Amino acid sequence: MISKEEIIRKAEEFGFEDVGFTSAEPFETHQKFLADRQEEYGWAEHVGLELMKGTDPKAIMKDAETVIVLMEVYFRQAYPRHMEGHFGRCYLDDDRVTKDGLTQRIKAFRNFLRDNGIDSKVPFNLPHRVAAARAGMGTFGKNCLFYSNKVARQSSWVLPIAVVINRKLDPGTPTLEMGCPDWCRNTCIAACPTRALKGNGTIDPRKCISYLTYFGQDLTPKELREPMGIYIYGCDRCQNVCPRNAPWLAADLKVNKQVAAKAAAFDLAYLLHMDVPYFESKIWPHMFYMSSGDLWRWKMNVARAMGNTRDPLYTDDLIRAFGENNDERVCAMCAWALGRIGRNKAKKALEGFLTISAGSVREEVKAALDLFIE
Repeated sequence: MISKEEIIRKAEEFGFEDVGFTSAEPFETHQKFLADRQEEYGWAEHVGLELMKGTDPKAIMKDAETVIVLMEVYFRQAYPRHMEGHFGRCYLDDDRVTKDGLTQRIKAFRNFLRDNGIDSKVPFNLPHRVAAARAGMGTFGKNCLFYSNKVARQSSWVLPIAVVINRKLDPGTPTLEMGCPDWCRNTCIAACPTRALKGNGTIDPRKCISYLTYFGQDLTPKELREPMGIYIYGCDRCQNVCPRNAPWLAADLKVNKQVAAKAAAFDLAYLLHMDVPYFESKIWPHMFYMSSGDLWRWKMNVARAMGNTRDPLYTDDLIRAFGENNDERVCAMCAWALGRIGRNKAKKALEGFLTISAGSVREEVKAALDLFIE
């Protein structure tokens, strides 16, 4: 029978930098957490995440005995700076659609288990971070993220991957605790522009910029547009300011060539004007939480980001996008962004839009014009 040591050694051969073990007992505390906070997390069931089912490994695999947690560093190489400003780093090298990187290594690990008589499943809805903490691999931060005890200089730039198996193995000693230093004065909480972080190690995901960028409904409310900044898909703000992450952010990392090769496709102007074929071939395979039916949300997010740069470089693109879009949400955000950028060219364009607009778009155009001081 294969040993824990052999499993760890093989996982490391496949590039996983830490390996932990916990039992397949239900995550009862997490079950209660979800049950008590249906107002904040009820949306997850509606989009098919089945978070409650994921709290019981035996609901995933009837004969489950152990959960192996593989620790992946998703920020092991540097990304183009302009991409880091607009997209969460965890999405920049995501291969869940292309299946040409991490997916292949997980598959190889599972094949190794199968060849040694162990069945396995890799559920998307098991509470991975809680499993990692229960396996003793790290602690939590006040930003609700998981911090490794061993890898990436003990930062949160890690992705715990839960593998449920039907073999009983000795579990690690749980480290289900907050690991933030006493001297940190809630930096992440203070830095969260939308006040999603609640200050007690919990979060209202509906206020998180990441959630708002890909699940937000209808036109982004005015009070959230400036706080959401220049993020288009995801957000790393609470990680960027965290003192526990500073050592890794200071590391001299090699450039991720695969991400750098696709960076041009994510140019803001291209995203603002993209059609469905462009989106489906260049964008969706890497950032897939929004389908081609949500192209309006992509363009709305891009327009907001352009406006928040206050860079007149984007004026022509926003004017063009206003004219070429039939979606009122995109047009409204283009008007808002032009108002943010200001200057004569934007003002003249908005004055022209006022004569051809109606309803909510007209109101946005008028509000944007009000920003210009006579």
